[in-house]
Amino acid sequence: MTNSMDEKLLRLHYIHPLPWQKIQHLLTLISDLDELRNLSPTILAMHLNIKQSTAASMIELYDKMQATLLQQYYEKHQIYAIPYTSKFYPLRLKEVFDPPAVIYAKGNISLLQEPRMMAVIGSRIATNYSENALKLLIPPLIQQKFVVVSGLAKGADRLAHEAAIRYGGNTIGVLGHGLFHSYPKENDELHRYMTEHQLVITEYPPYVGVQKWHFPARNRIISGLSEALLVTEAKLKSGTLITTELALEQGKDVFVVPGNIFSELSKGTNKLIKEGAIPVWDGHQMLAELQMFSNFR
Repeated sequence: MTNSMDEKLLRLHYIHPLPWQKIQHLLTLISDLDELRNLSPTILAMHLNIKQSTAASMIELYDKMQATLLQQYYEKHQIYAIPYTSKFYPLRLKEVFDPPAVIYAKGNISLLQEPRMMAVIGSRIATNYSENALKLLIPPLIQQKFVVVSGLAKGADRLAHEAAIRYGGNTIGVLGHGLFHSYPKENDELHRYMTEHQLVITEYPPYVGVQKWHFPARNRIISGLSEALLVTEAKLKSGTLITTELALEQGKDVFVVPGNIFSELSKGTNKLIKEGAIPVWDGHQMLAELQMFSNFR
């Protein structure tokens, strides 16, 4: 494995987690990632549009890690590292803008190959309205073997994961940080459970901590993995609407739970309906809509 493309890609990604597009761009300059050791920091910095000091550090660290077998290291921690070049890399993710160069996963890795996935998102201060809506919407999805995908954040994400588990289904959590970290703290128990019985994935190497700007970036993975997107509650300005925009750009169906016109958490969802999202109030209705407007069978 030492000389394989996968291992070289993992080594580079561990040092500096570049997205796949930048790695492709790098491979227009060099034919093999090991040639990175022979580049000057100036040329590398110009080619990748990064600081020269960062480029120098990348070259030095890549050289020092030549004898490191990262796949063995990840296996020791029960982490699956799936490079873009691997046959196990999810095909749907290859279709998103700027796909991750590597996916790090912990738990039931076979869930990534499931054909039916539904992203479920909403406010981090979701009310019992979201919880009650999911009681109607999630069970029919589970009956049809849909995997529920969400971001393992508090609020609607947590409710979505818990609903999938409660009704005997499967769920994938997409993190905005590395697998050695758990965030938010109130989800620690759920996070541990999912790494043992469900699946948690991230595009960041295990050591990477929580950074605010990572969370909008991970939203493209949530929508990218999924066949469609379901939104429960959302304010007019929220990360939920960013994810919705990504899903629309990816050509995904967007389903929205209509909300109370007096609630701030319904202003975003009701606006989505006005703009053409599909209003849903029953899981069987959502499945019928999917069958009508998508390739769902």
